[in-house]
Amino acid sequence: MSLKINDIAPDFTQDSTIGPLHFHEWAGNDWVLFFSHPKDFTPVCTTELGEVARLKPEFDKRGIKALGLSVDPADNHARWAADIAETQGHAPNFPMIADTDLSVSKLYNMLPAETEGGSEGRTAADNATVRNVFVIGPDKRIKLILVYPMTTGRNFAEILRVIDSIQLTAQHKVATPANWEVGDDVIIVPSVSDTDAAALFPDGWTTHKPYLRTTKQPG
Repeated sequence: MSLKINDIAPDFTQDSTIGPLHFHEWAGNDWVLFFSHPKDFTPVCTTELGEVARLKPEFDKRGIKALGLSVDPADNHARWAADIAETQGHAPNFPMIADTDLSVSKLYNMLPAETEGGSEGRTAADNATVRNVFVIGPDKRIKLILVYPMTTGRNFAEILRVIDSIQLTAQHKVATPANWEVGDDVIIVPSVSDTDAAALFPDGWTTHKPYLRTTKQPG
């Protein structure tokens, strides 16, 4: 069964660059950005890992723990980290799962469950679907799922934008419109009556249609 938004993120224990990592225990009460890679020493992923390392202050500001995954052993991850630091200016400063038996990749529906064997001998093309992003809330529920093709690097500015929206809308009865950025007006969700909206949004709102009311971003 494929994972869906609002499912509980499956728990696992797997080797990593910080030793055995018990996922739910490691996540604690924090938000998690969990993103995966089909193979070590691949070009697009090298740039992505460097970018997440560079953005660590932004993730910290939002209470986000980053967690990477690649299908190769942890000692390969360590050697790859040196290349990432050399070419991108930032080495990974977050744990990397070593999914050598592909168990986490299968658990998170990144690879078909019937895929046999482990990572040895497999190429990045064999593992092409292991290019996923999951944002997981403190309640351990999946808030976002993205799957990228092999040739397209992930846009982490967009991922941060979505995290800002998810965190805002988790705290307030609002949704964010197309192309929303922090500070833009937001949408009052239809389940909030005008009477309740008056208490929740004392600065008022604009009614464009009965189902479309915009107001200043709370907070």
